[in-house]
Amino acid sequence: MLLSGERMKIFKNLNFDKLKSGLNKTRDKIFTRITETIAGKAKLDEITLEEIEEILVTSDIGIDTANLIINKTRESLLHEKGRGPEDVLRILEKELIGLLKGSFSNSTEFEKISSQKPYVILVVGVNGAGKTTTIGKMAYNYKKSGLSVLIGSADTFRAAANEQLEIWAQRAGVSIIKHDSGADPSAVVFDTLTAAKNKNTDVVLIDTAGRLHTKENLMQELNKIKRVMSKVYQYAPNEIFLVIDANNGQNALSQTKEFQKYIDLTGLILTKLDGTAKGGVIFQLCMENKIPIKYVGIGERIDDLQNFVPDIFVKALFDNNEHS
Repeated sequence: MLLSGERMKIFKNLNFDKLKSGLNKTRDKIFTRITETIAGKAKLDEITLEEIEEILVTSDIGIDTANLIINKTRESLLHEKGRGPEDVLRILEKELIGLLKGSFSNSTEFEKISSQKPYVILVVGVNGAGKTTTIGKMAYNYKKSGLSVLIGSADTFRAAANEQLEIWAQRAGVSIIKHDSGADPSAVVFDTLTAAKNKNTDVVLIDTAGRLHTKENLMQELNKIKRVMSKVYQYAPNEIFLVIDANNGQNALSQTKEFQKYIDLTGLILTKLDGTAKGGVIFQLCMENKIPIKYVGIGERIDDLQNFVPDIFVKALFDNNEHS
C-alpha cells in the first residue's frame, strides 16, 4: 500500500499542457476573441467593455454571469493606474478564477475517502454524457493511487452497458459486479456493496442508466438506489456525481437543476471539453448551482480525466504561449 502522501499525488491528476490543448476550442471562443477586440488599444473604454461582455455571453458563459464579471472588472479598473489590454486581461482572469472558487472545496479527496470505507460514489447523467468512460477513468486514478476499487454496473437498461463498463474496468485493472440486462438496478447495487464489505474495498463506483432528466419515473428510481445503499451502509452514498457533456452548453444548466430536484448532487464532472467550444458554461454552472466541479474530461485516454482546480483551469484558458 502507498503512503498517504504518495496516494494524494493521483488526486492531483493535473497536466497543464494537456488541459490547455483540450481547451483549445473554448480558448479560441473566449480568450482569442477578447485579445483581438482589445489589441492595439492604449486605453479601454466603456464600449470595449461592452464588446467583451458580448463575447462572454456568446461563449456560453451566460448573460447574468457575463454581466457580473464585467461589473467586477469595471470596479477593479477604477482602482488601477492603467486601463490597457494587459490590465484588463489580468483582471478578467482574476475575476473568472474567483467565480469558480465560489464552489470549490479545498479538502483533498484522499482525506474524504479515508474517512469511511468503502467510500461509495454514485454516478448519474443523461445518455451519451460519458458516464461509462468517466467511471473507468476514475477507477484508474484510484487504483493507481493504491486504493482497491469495485465497480457496480447498475445500468441494466442498455444491453451493451455491461460489456462497455467491463472493458473500462479491465483497462483500469479493477473488479466489476454486474447482472444480466433487464435486472433490477437496485439488486446490482446491493450485491456490489455487499461484495465491497466482504472484500474490505476502499472505493465503490456505481454506474446508473442514462436517463433523461424529464423522465420522472427513472429519476425517482435513483432514490430507490439510494435507499438500498443505506441498508448496507447507513452513510452511503458518500458522493453523487452528475456527468455532463460540455457540448450541451446551456442545456447543462437545466440538466443539473432537474437532477438536483430528485437527488442531492455533491459534484459535477464536465466531459468532452476537448471537442467543444462551449466550455464557458462551466462558469455559469458554478455561479448558479454552487455544486463543486470535481473533474474535467479532456480526451479519450484513460488518464485524461483531470482534477478540476479553478486557477489552473482559467490559466489554461488565458495562456497564449506556444509552449507552456
